[in-house]
Amino acid sequence: MITVPGQSVRHCEGISRREWLCAGGLSTLGLGLPLLFAGQSVGAPLTGATTRPSFGRAKSCIVLFLFGAPAHQDLWDLKPHSPVEVRGEFQPIPTSVPDLFVGEHIPRLAQRADQFALIRSVTHPDNTHTVAMHYMLSGIRHARPATNPQNAPDDFPCYGSVMNYVAARGDRRHDNDTMARHASGLPTAVSLNAPANQVSANNHIFPGFFAGFLGKAHDPLFVSQNSDAADFRPLPAVENPDRLAARRSLLAVVERGTEALERSAAVFGLDREYLRAFQVLTAPGVRRAFDLADEPVGLRDAYGRTPFGQGCLLARRLVEQGVSLVTVNWQRDDAFWDTHKNNFSEMKNKLCPNLDQGLAALLDDLGQRGLLDETLVVALGEFGRTPQINAAAGRDHWAACNTVVLAGAGIPGGAVYGASDRIAAYPAADPVTPQDLAATIYHLLGLDPHLALRDFQDRPYALSSGEPVSALL
Repeated sequence: MITVPGQSVRHCEGISRREWLCAGGLSTLGLGLPLLFAGQSVGAPLTGATTRPSFGRAKSCIVLFLFGAPAHQDLWDLKPHSPVEVRGEFQPIPTSVPDLFVGEHIPRLAQRADQFALIRSVTHPDNTHTVAMHYMLSGIRHARPATNPQNAPDDFPCYGSVMNYVAARGDRRHDNDTMARHASGLPTAVSLNAPANQVSANNHIFPGFFAGFLGKAHDPLFVSQNSDAADFRPLPAVENPDRLAARRSLLAVVERGTEALERSAAVFGLDREYLRAFQVLTAPGVRRAFDLADEPVGLRDAYGRTPFGQGCLLARRLVEQGVSLVTVNWQRDDAFWDTHKNNFSEMKNKLCPNLDQGLAALLDDLGQRGLLDETLVVALGEFGRTPQINAAAGRDHWAACNTVVLAGAGIPGGAVYGASDRIAAYPAADPVTPQDLAATIYHLLGLDPHLALRDFQDRPYALSSGEPVSALL
């Protein structure tokens, strides 16, 4: 895992002392940035071509990961005619789309329903947070679904890691934009806020946020400091650029002297990636992209002064500069969505207002800047929550049915795909798996879902076994 300074910094997959010494100059940067770029030299041919007009319609994607899993039946799929122990306390309200209703505590989003689509029939079998997060954030079921695993080297890569893998291959649309981003020093994939993947109650390192079998060189760039922090400065200052350049030159000398030594896959081929790390630290455009102080106070207030709200604003800034995949994580301590108790008070007072303000402002801002047509926005959790309200006024884990929100990149606003049954427990029509969702995302980003990813041993893995949701393309 690669992070820049914040609440925690951790390398998840371990590295031996010998490998660390071979990597050498990492400590001079205070960053793992070279590892981010290392994976951009490995390629695999596409297995098929996609000719639909929607293919590659998105230049960038913003994934809003609502850690803990929202109660879909209290936000997007209310069942007002169900028994009281199922329907709960919230009332449906009309939206800007005729005959479409959402929960009463997201009024801003209700008025923007013509800008997003709902998939109300997302389904999978995994009720444990860890494996469910991996499934929803990669599109592939975890290899050990009956466990509660930590991040592991054989996990399937997350969306951002896949984008890192293909960034230099020229296998997607917008190649000129990709080259321009590399020239500016901007990373391909960024993960924002102090996310759940870093530290849990048991000091767990969660799967679903990392590069897995592609190797940690393909991890997204993690910005662990919350975006609403008053001292938010995700990149360390470079007080003496000449000294930094001298260190780079010294590292090159050391590397030439170790060419005859055995190198593991974890550190092999990092020369150009060190150079890119120096570019990130020294390129003015990169620092500008992360500088939220450049934004008007009124716009920052419109997003909400919360990790999620300011994360959404920063995501807009990053995609505006050409970053391909930005994940905005719902910060774990920010009243996260795992509402086993007090579901209705937590949603009403803490969760819904934050989501409503941040996502509505993001849609408005992208639209006003002409970016919504080329930016895919995906809001999802790891699963849904139980139809039955428990004795603590909460809802428990429920993977059998869930709602995912899609916007931008030509997604038809106001559309509802699929349906749940009368208590929002199971899909009643058009079930969508995480594989299908992943295929849809990759299709819009200009990646053939049949692309073969290859690990360090050159073994092929299909990008997705699902099919894009054609009704939304």
